[in-house]
Amino acid sequence: MSAGSGGSGAANQPTASKTDQVRQIVDRAVADLAEQLDHGDRSQLDAFLAALSRFHRYSINNVFLILSQRPEATRVAGFHTWRSLGRAVKRGEKGIAIFAPMLLRPKQTPQLENAEQDRDTPQLRFRVVHVFDISQTEGEPLPSLDRIGGDPGEALIALESAVTASGIVLETVDSLGGAEGISSGGRIRLREGLSPAERFSVLAHEWAHEKLHQTHAPSERPDKVVRETEAEAVAFVVSQAIGLETGSASADYIRLYRGDKETLAASLDRIQKTACSIIQAIQDPDSAKSPSLPQATHSQANPRERSR
Repeated sequence: MSAGSGGSGAANQPTASKTDQVRQIVDRAVADLAEQLDHGDRSQLDAFLAALSRFHRYSINNVFLILSQRPEATRVAGFHTWRSLGRAVKRGEKGIAIFAPMLLRPKQTPQLENAEQDRDTPQLRFRVVHVFDISQTEGEPLPSLDRIGGDPGEALIALESAVTASGIVLETVDSLGGAEGISSGGRIRLREGLSPAERFSVLAHEWAHEKLHQTHAPSERPDKVVRETEAEAVAFVVSQAIGLETGSASADYIRLYRGDKETLAASLDRIQKTACSIIQAIQDPDSAKSPSLPQATHSQANPRERSR
């Protein structure tokens, strides 16, 4: 084959759209994570969970995209957002591609001429946009975020308020038969004597159970290994988001992955959404309010209650 004909063949090859290329990045990231877990390596999972604490407002796919393109990213925003904050993107910097939703109205076609409702209903689509990490910008310094270290401070009060505002009864009890906390569908009990950091983490863990698992019938809930590792991963993300010093949340998470990439991705998606809702409730307790606002109480635990 001549060079000319070879070039023509290459030119005729279809090229993937930018959206398809970005989706391929996500697919590769999930596949890489699954492969690492297959080999008992949790380092990438640790990095992903830590990233969720920094980018909790972003979807799981966008977190994968940010990590894949700029693993060291700590704070990202669009070009114009950085300008509004008094910073400018440095010349020559390459943006981080992520997905952004948009609503489009379908184009009028002969088939839709008599279907007013369908024609007027916006369709959700996604397009590729670019954000930049703070390290790619220069300008006015941003306000420093308070780091809490080993004490959650007012974040614990905000978390407790958000839990009770959601309609859940929160109790502190003398003993839970070896457990530090128990969630039982509309009621969370915590053991007396926990340090503020422990109380924060355990409460985040138990509220994750309420959000993830207690809303389903027992027959529809995942097994205990899945329930506990999902709740612990949520507690890890929430704790890191407020600056608590944390260890690895994923030591047992490898047991959650059982050779099914779709199951792994679905679990990580649930963790991201649950952690995001808890973090937002801490930052804005009013968002968790329900008509009923039970108060936290102190009571004696049922001695027959088993450890989770």
